[in-house]
Amino acid sequence: MKALHFGAGNIGRGFIGKLLADAGIKVTFADVNETVVNALNERNEYDVKIVGEKCVVEKVTHVSAINSTSPEVIKLIAETDLLTTAVGPTVLNIISKTVADGITLRLKNGNKTPLNIIACENMVRGTSQLKEAVFKHLDKALHAQAEETVGFVDSAVDRIVPPAEKGETDPLAVTVETFSEWIVDQTQFKGEIPDIAGMEKTDNLMAFVERKLFTLNTGHLITAYLGVLAGHETIKDSIEDDAIRADVKAAMQESGAVLISRYAFDPTAHAAYIEKILGRFANPYLRDEVDRVGRQPIRKLSPQDRLIKPLNGTLEYNLPNDHLIKGIAAAFLYKCDEDPQAVELQAMFAKEGLKATLAHYSGLDINSDQVARVETAYQDLKAAE
Repeated sequence: MKALHFGAGNIGRGFIGKLLADAGIKVTFADVNETVVNALNERNEYDVKIVGEKCVVEKVTHVSAINSTSPEVIKLIAETDLLTTAVGPTVLNIISKTVADGITLRLKNGNKTPLNIIACENMVRGTSQLKEAVFKHLDKALHAQAEETVGFVDSAVDRIVPPAEKGETDPLAVTVETFSEWIVDQTQFKGEIPDIAGMEKTDNLMAFVERKLFTLNTGHLITAYLGVLAGHETIKDSIEDDAIRADVKAAMQESGAVLISRYAFDPTAHAAYIEKILGRFANPYLRDEVDRVGRQPIRKLSPQDRLIKPLNGTLEYNLPNDHLIKGIAAAFLYKCDEDPQAVELQAMFAKEGLKATLAHYSGLDINSDQVARVETAYQDLKAAE
């Protein structure tokens, strides 16, 4: 079996690419980073440091790479069995035309074997969004054929993969935590579902998507924003601050109450899941900087993302949300000149004020009680700086 994986960054190599290669699948990485592409082609292998209670190094072998802008990528799509991504929402849209061109060539060549595409992104139903973009580039005359043989499989992914440590010179060096979770919607595959250890199949994907989004992503981000305010550099330092830990845990309990109401999760099991997540944040082997986690605040304040979606859930089920409100307020105190979204958010905030800015990006009613409470929480956080 052959797989083409878009994104040879730390998540691509340390998580999805590793699981595919470990399953005996021939993996070709597609990326624009020539240094990484060349290193993968020279070595055809790389090491992954896995850290938890102990530290182990595992070797990933029989891999290759190609520049994702090369015309050869289209030929690979026409011949491969599985296409996966770990590129981020913006790049996902950029590669959609390449994927469409590859599907076009595949169909014109008469290749009727199934191709399954899985976007492994921090997005809600990211593969469905990729499909929509791909079909915009695909000739309408080919839509029916593509529907027959190309599966667009949504997934939920969870693994903390920090950037390379400062001073690291090996372009293929990657460190990941022990915990990983890759859950796929088994109803969306075409043909036989591949047997990949570490890939869990479900027919109720949204329950797992929202569990991860409302717990890991929500908690991670609030830890980062409160950590920035407290002067901490890393997620570990932040979560070991008792005041921050209490706020983050309370926010995760608020979002967890939504999950329990919506999906009938067992409350005891979900409480244990929250504790596991908090423990992952404190992993002593991972240097996960708060500035990195806090980046792209506009995306993270959008209606379907990790702050606003759980807040809306608390409104739907009439549940408490004070700590989620505080987390949203903290986003407006996050500043990073190197992050275009942070700069844009602060520029609009300075010109229009918090209420208008929050309403614009979140979809919340500017006159709602929630927006007013975020403004009050912001003022309280600002006064405490």
